[in-house]
Amino acid sequence: MTLAEQYKAVRQRSEQICSPLQIEDYVVQPVVDVSPPKWHIGHTTWFFETFILKPYFMGYQEFNPEYNYVFNSYYETVGARVIRTDRGNLSRPTVKDVYQYREYVDEAMYSFLCHEPSPEVKELFVLGLNHEEQHQELLYYDIKYILGHNPLFPAYDKSYTTQHAEPVEGFVSISEGVYEVGFKGEGFCFDNELNRHKVYLSAYEISKAVVTNAEYLEFVKAGGYQDFRHWHAEGWAWVNENQITAPLYWHQIDEQWFVYTLRGLEPINLNEPVQHVSYYEAYAYASWKGMRLPTEFEWEVAATQFNWGNNWEWTESAYLPYPGFSKAPGAIGEYNGKFMVSQKVLRGASDATPPGHSRITYRNFFHPNLRWLYCGIRLAR
Repeated sequence: MTLAEQYKAVRQRSEQICSPLQIEDYVVQPVVDVSPPKWHIGHTTWFFETFILKPYFMGYQEFNPEYNYVFNSYYETVGARVIRTDRGNLSRPTVKDVYQYREYVDEAMYSFLCHEPSPEVKELFVLGLNHEEQHQELLYYDIKYILGHNPLFPAYDKSYTTQHAEPVEGFVSISEGVYEVGFKGEGFCFDNELNRHKVYLSAYEISKAVVTNAEYLEFVKAGGYQDFRHWHAEGWAWVNENQITAPLYWHQIDEQWFVYTLRGLEPINLNEPVQHVSYYEAYAYASWKGMRLPTEFEWEVAATQFNWGNNWEWTESAYLPYPGFSKAPGAIGEYNGKFMVSQKVLRGASDATPPGHSRITYRNFFHPNLRWLYCGIRLAR
């Protein structure tokens, strides 16, 4: 595919994800971690305008100077911005305005891509594609949260389907030794996947299967949310302060458990992987089972020997830089490095991860209380 074809494919997918939405769905922000879909559509457009068109496309005229303030996410280098909690207050620009902005930038990008960009700019361009793919996954998270917290539980798409691996049993055994982890080879990776380096691992076993709804329901019914012994102190405080009694989107109605899906409210499928649990819940479940979560390096070394990709999987690893990690100069250097504090690494991919966007070395990261992402549990011992 040409660069223009790659660009078109990624940009169209974002719009396809939003196509089932009504105009009213585009502007809702129920909690701070959720961004309105309209903001995602604008922000991913702003990225290409700000980092490629404005500095490298001679004669380019900025669509609207105010949009830098509206659609900048966290780039201090680029200037002031609307604080994250206020994104839902942006009734203007309208959804129509934002799509016009998107069309304007796309036309300019197609003109820009008529000529082969320099290696430096091409690297930024590929980062922009991967950045938009990250936001495509976030769109699914945010749309599900918006609709899943509507009292009517409306469906996003009644024909929406997910693929799950066939159930397997047993554990993968990994011998004690020194292993190499981190990205190697050709192609794109994020800077937090570098540099490849050696780690020592004690002998361990890691489950071939992720935890299912049926297995997690046993934990719920056994009073796992009422037994402090399985929880970190911080997790136990989180459970009590927020009155947590089950995974996000689970609802008990007349003694039967239901779950909100993108198809609407449905009885829980007991055979599917449990989803939307925080790190605190994943840790407590593992403790209840007499096991633990794998470290990110244990996960990576064993990942060729089990199926993964339905959920991001919490690990026991803090999100920290690899040996030799260095941030890029300027605003792009803010992409990953400044978030390497107080977060846990997740490995794998999810049903919402765009095709071709997953790697064994991919390091996702979130705060331990969050569970609106598509996340689950794999056990180790």
